[in-house]
Amino acid sequence: MHQRKNTIRLDPQAERVLLLVRWSVVPQYSEMTPAQARYWHNRKAGLLDVRPQTVFSVEDCSIDGPGTEIGLRIYTPRKPTGLFPVLVWLHGGGHVVGSLDSYDPLCRTLALLADCLVVSVDYRLAPEHKFPAAVNDCFAALSWVARRGESIIGSDPTRIAIGGDSAGGNLAAVSAILARDDGFPPLVFQLLVYPRTAPDEEFPSHHEFAEGYLLTRKTIRWFHNQYLRREENRRDFRYAPLICDDLSGLPPALVMVGECDPLRDDGIAYAERLQHEGNAVELSVYPGMIHAFFSMGGAIDAGRRAHEHAATALKRAFGTAPAQGDTPIRLKTK
Repeated sequence: MHQRKNTIRLDPQAERVLLLVRWSVVPQYSEMTPAQARYWHNRKAGLLDVRPQTVFSVEDCSIDGPGTEIGLRIYTPRKPTGLFPVLVWLHGGGHVVGSLDSYDPLCRTLALLADCLVVSVDYRLAPEHKFPAAVNDCFAALSWVARRGESIIGSDPTRIAIGGDSAGGNLAAVSAILARDDGFPPLVFQLLVYPRTAPDEEFPSHHEFAEGYLLTRKTIRWFHNQYLRREENRRDFRYAPLICDDLSGLPPALVMVGECDPLRDDGIAYAERLQHEGNAVELSVYPGMIHAFFSMGGAIDAGRRAHEHAATALKRAFGTAPAQGDTPIRLKTK
């Protein structure tokens, strides 16, 4: 288990972001209604993210889900010359906030850097749709890509990855387990960015970074209370993949966490369990980083480095990593 450090220091760019947050005097989500939280989330979305990049196409569509239609946004990086590998992306937001629009710049970036289709999933949010609605929607979207993506969007059914950040990382981890158990073609990769994996909020990092590091313990508990249908849901692996009885036979994983994130130990513990049960795992702890740094590439250099790291890992999993000496893609900056 990760040992607490007494010398942890915030990255100066992350510290600047926290100062801007304090100056903004916007209440914490836990002090808002879900509708108000979504309003403020969408207003802030993109302010610190990378500049939106131009891709070949962006298309919105909907598919049949479990009792409802599920919206998808499909990013194609360049003119197709064959089947593309595909990343199914599940956005963060505590299962309460977040949208296709708020993650648009990030999805464009991942599509270009990894040279793959990105299918962003507009799963249902709590509290209107409590656990396991989001799980059901995400797995239905993944199943659709696996079974129909080749004929409809030109995706390669043998090169499918799943990924997400925070609550989306939780849903990606759960979807990978469900995909293994469902028996459709194995996923080639899972990208888990500061995933929430534990059944409670008691890892040391939840207490060490409870206040003053953007995502607070109070907000985490508020998100969970909105999402849970009943307290016993905490004992369901679809809520907390860390407690799944069997984590063997899962796709290779890259688990990325920030050192100063209350969810840090969730990600570390999950990476350790994946490795212990025989899976290929890379764990990357970003020094001095706060929660959501992956979506702050316009203000935090480590966010952009994390995009490149994720894309390189995806391309290796897809079998499309450039040969040594090839020129990597460079994105425009603000």
